[in-house]
Amino acid sequence: MTLHRFSRTELLIGKAAMERLRNSHVALFGLGGVGSYAAEALCRSGIGHITIVDFDDVCLTNLNRQLHATEATVGKSKAALMAARMRSINPDAKIIAHKEFYSAENSDKLLTNHSYDYVLDAIDHITSKLHLLSTCHQQGIPVIASMGAAGKLDPTQIRIDDISCTNCCHMARSVRKLLKKRGISSGITTVYSTEKACLAKNSNTETIDEVCELHNPDDNCNPLLTTKQRILGSCAHIPAIFGLTMAGWVVNELVKNTKVEIVDRLAKCTNN
Repeated sequence: MTLHRFSRTELLIGKAAMERLRNSHVALFGLGGVGSYAAEALCRSGIGHITIVDFDDVCLTNLNRQLHATEATVGKSKAALMAARMRSINPDAKIIAHKEFYSAENSDKLLTNHSYDYVLDAIDHITSKLHLLSTCHQQGIPVIASMGAAGKLDPTQIRIDDISCTNCCHMARSVRKLLKKRGISSGITTVYSTEKACLAKNSNTETIDEVCELHNPDDNCNPLLTTKQRILGSCAHIPAIFGLTMAGWVVNELVKNTKVEIVDRLAKCTNN
């Protein structure tokens, strides 16, 4: 066997599945704590064509959880940084990066005028999130969405469910309610946590957030305008697990109909 960058993955899923991944086009919206890890996992899985979208630059507060964030990258475009990193992992992949804020106005450019095999939603801004999810649902584009990863610490409470089955997640509840007003009650896969959001005792979190995930989705607000709201803390591992889980789901969905012969070498193992 000739070794190559995806040899270990090919040993697991087979050549036909690897070819399927190489010929797939996946889009990812949002490159924060969740999206940056999802992007890297997609790239390291051998997806041949990946489009990434994020309007933001790296902030100092991103260093605790975002893959592209270092002292040297503060102030630089997340989309450009992630694209460069992904190209260094797999130079053969076609990586398209857009430094843009997804909205109804540019949806045709970023979403509907493409033949994506899968879309990953890692957007925090609720208006954009709802538009992306409802458009994917209406047009039959497979999509998986990240719900609230902030304020969570317990990785064992992370779940994958249809949006109709989510519980104990404030963002999922809001998204579920607002999608229902658009006539969508199910059919959107989500990654979420059943853990109740936590906050350090005596912490002062009343601050300015550049992206309000809880504003009225009927308002035509500028996403770059600051909004006064309580910000939940976030850690390194939960957003990363959300992102890796999303990427893993997509990879499995893309190759699930690919016939792969798998030899279970552990079938006869005992508990000894």
